[in-house]
Amino acid sequence: MVSTDSLTTYVLEVILSHPALTCVFLLATLAAIHRYIRDSYKVDSFSQKHVFITGCDSGFGNLLARQLDQKGFHVIAACLTEKGAADLAAAASPRLKALPLNVTDSASIRRAVEFVSGEVGERGLWGLVNNAGRSVPIGPAEWMQSEDFTKVLDVNLIGVIDVTLQFLPLLKKAQGRVVNVASILGRLSLTGGGYCLSKWGVEAFSDSLRRDMRHFGIKVSIIEPGFFKTNVTSLDLIHADLKRLWNRLPQFVKDSYGPTYFDDYVKVQEFSMGVLCSADISKVTRCMEHALTARFPRSRYGAGWDAKFFWIPLSYMPSFVSDFVINMLLPSPKV
Repeated sequence: MVSTDSLTTYVLEVILSHPALTCVFLLATLAAIHRYIRDSYKVDSFSQKHVFITGCDSGFGNLLARQLDQKGFHVIAACLTEKGAADLAAAASPRLKALPLNVTDSASIRRAVEFVSGEVGERGLWGLVNNAGRSVPIGPAEWMQSEDFTKVLDVNLIGVIDVTLQFLPLLKKAQGRVVNVASILGRLSLTGGGYCLSKWGVEAFSDSLRRDMRHFGIKVSIIEPGFFKTNVTSLDLIHADLKRLWNRLPQFVKDSYGPTYFDDYVKVQEFSMGVLCSADISKVTRCMEHALTARFPRSRYGAGWDAKFFWIPLSYMPSFVSDFVINMLLPSPKV
């Protein structure tokens, strides 16, 4: 059996024996070193910085709030429910403030802005993390009605836009950061419904915002998680909603898919959410933290092995390649 050291030596000899490969290898090595060094520079004075996070009842937002609180930030955590706010406040230091927020209600957002303004004063808001989101309804597009799209878009896209626009004056004071949670489904539409649409919209909104706000010293980063185990990917939630969508379809539409399609589609969701999902959501919150604390934050962060090594590379492939792969994953109607 060839040892690892021997294999490494052989590969290096092959590379170094070809000038072109040597040049590419050196450039790649220098780029990696440069990125590592650049990523290591941090901003200072965490204890004087305020960060506002939406969707902190559970999942990414909840963990990030506790993570930043431990590092000394003044965290203002927005929760949809009073219980979520109370539980988070009990698990954190007295520095952390938790408040209710419905991102689909402009009046609720205005109240949050007033509260945050009183907390930050003239220093302004260092960080805004748009994390609140919902997944369902998802499923084949034909199973949807217009309100099914609206339910998701209102939270995942319009809510992000409304929150961001209302907080921009405070962010400009601090020359702060905006961190928007998109998804690998903002690169590849794997399913119908409003989720993929909303995440593509978050990508586009964030790109335009980043270019507009750089003139004011505000940096904007996009987080693109793969599949992670959170309430958003709850199998019970997804299965129940798929059943609702299927049951209300006219019989002739059900017939066009065939008698086994619903069960086959549910099995795909169970595989995706049960097998591909990572339980280590800190892979996502570490990206969020870097976007808030790095002197030179990245424009995009891929989070999770599936995002980095499968979904994001697949998103750069020609459409016929990505279509082939996705069609292999999803069931076909029995027509």
